[in-house]
Formats: sequence, C-alpha cells, structure tokens
Amino acid sequence: MTDLATFARLSLADHGLVVISTTRADGSIQSSLVNAGVLDHPLTGEPIVGTVLAGRHKVRNLRARPRVTLTTHSGWEWTTVEGTVELVGPDDPLEGVDAERLRVLLREIFIAAGGEHDDWDGYDKAMADEGRVATLITPTRVYSNG
Repeated sequence: MTDLATFARLSLADHGLVVISTTRADGSIQSSLVNAGVLDHPLTGEPIVGTVLAGRHKVRNLRARPRVTLTTHSGWEWTTVEGTVELVGPDDPLEGVDAERLRVLLREIFIAAGGEHDDWDGYDKAMADEGRVATLITPTRVYSNG
C-alpha cells in the first residue's frame, strides 16, 4: 500500500488540486476539484488528508455517507486515497475542537495544500463568513501506479 507521502508529493505538484468523490443519496458519484493536503489529525496526531469544503452538496453527502475518495496526479503518475470522514465546522462540531482550534485548523489545511497567504485575518473572516468546513480524511486504503 502506498503511503500518504506519495499523495502529498503529487498533490503539491499541482497546487494541492485533487479530485474528490462523494456518494449521493441515489448511489451515484459526485466529483469535483478541491485543494487538499496531508497533515496531522488535530486530536490524534495521526497523518490524514484534509480539505476545506464550502459546497453544500459535498458536505450534505459526507454528513449522510462519511466516506470519500481523493485522487491526484502529476503527469501519468497518480495516487488515490479512500477513507472515512470527520467534518468540523459551524454546523459540525467535533469534541476537542473549539472555534479557535477550527480557525487554526482551516489555516493548517490550507498550508498543507500548498497555499500561501499574506492576509490571515481576511482569510479567517472569509472562512467564517462562508461557513467553511474542515474535512478530515482518515485513510483506509491508499494506492497508486507509481
């Protein structure tokens, strides 16, 4: 099984862009492009993949069916992470993560996905105003062609 280091390397090769796939209520797949990065879980310290979501559909799908598949690539080399999801946000509290820890966690995910910012106060305000949700993916399967 490939480790998360390969996923991190490949996702950062394309600005943290990955394809995320969730399952709709009817069983069909919903996919879109998001930024994601590898970081430590804020409570357990275990390596996970994090992404910040705003899309109502993805969040609704993950609340009902908390499993996800993420795929990234660089050229013809690719890797996929399948895993379970914990959502952390204004409507998705996680014991041990208060509002201040959520603010910092959203920054940590952004940085893990290769993001840089020069106005963190503005970033924090935008995340709060948009009700952004931290998505913590614990890998259950990681595989690649490399």
